[in-house]
Amino acid sequence: MSLKIDRGLFKYDFIDHHAILCVPVDADVKDIRKRYLQIARRLHPDSNASASAGEKKLASELLSKLVNPAYEHLSAERTRTEYMIVLSQMGKRLVQDSASVELTSDTAKQLAASPNIDHLYQTAIAKIAETQFNSLQQVISIICQISELNLVYLMRSAGKALSAPPPTPKPTSSPNPPTTTAAAPPPPPKDDAAVEQYLRRAQTLIEKNQFAQAKVELQDGLKLSPKSSRCHSMIGLVYLKQNQLKMAKIHFDNALKLDPNDQTALSWKPKIDKALGQQSSGSKVTSPPKSGHPEPDKSGGGGLFGGLFGGKKK
Repeated sequence: MSLKIDRGLFKYDFIDHHAILCVPVDADVKDIRKRYLQIARRLHPDSNASASAGEKKLASELLSKLVNPAYEHLSAERTRTEYMIVLSQMGKRLVQDSASVELTSDTAKQLAASPNIDHLYQTAIAKIAETQFNSLQQVISIICQISELNLVYLMRSAGKALSAPPPTPKPTSSPNPPTTTAAAPPPPPKDDAAVEQYLRRAQTLIEKNQFAQAKVELQDGLKLSPKSSRCHSMIGLVYLKQNQLKMAKIHFDNALKLDPNDQTALSWKPKIDKALGQQSSGSKVTSPPKSGHPEPDKSGGGGLFGGLFGGKKK
């Protein structure tokens, strides 16, 4: 049996590891590992004692040539980070080539037209995962179907910023409108629709103290939607946790320009301004290392960084 896959994202010379494992493109490492173990148990020779020699051989090929490489790629920090960057670029490319995208599965066509794309996408992936490896002869066809869903999801997510431009304010009929009607435009969080998946992944990484990976997600999100106040605010928090106060201040300032009510920026910016003021008056401010990597905080919780986060908590 041929293991060639030529639909969905595979059609663009891209190996869709998420489709092989049947996990959403925004799945975290924990969920990816859980899914991999389920598949590995299903394809292991000990789980197929009654299978024919041909079925055992096919199961072994699927495990060694598709499933294991997919898991290794998505579970290793470096390769997963690089892969996710390429994946986000694929979404932008698909928006540009949307006229030439061909869908063959009914589920993918439904997803392309659905107003509630996130719910339908997650539900469809979970449903397919239940039976993905029930018939080994159909596995490649099912992976193609999953990859089409991933293609549609990436294209729709990346295209939100382009498909719905902000409405033009309507002129008022009154020559002297009340000051309340001349208020600022709706709050910027509208812009964040295009980068929601990046924000979700970054938040998960921040909670795990994986700040370098979170910064990559947010930087890519800002490329897609540079006026996202939430993206600026969250990356400011990442820089703050890496003790890069000047970079944190820049992004908190940008967040407040875009949304003066951003709570994260409002909370941290005064503390950073105060810390930078003390730093410049008490000692020479050093520039961040040219390599872009933050210098380690050797204060054991003290100093500017420890002071900003309240030091050690009992």
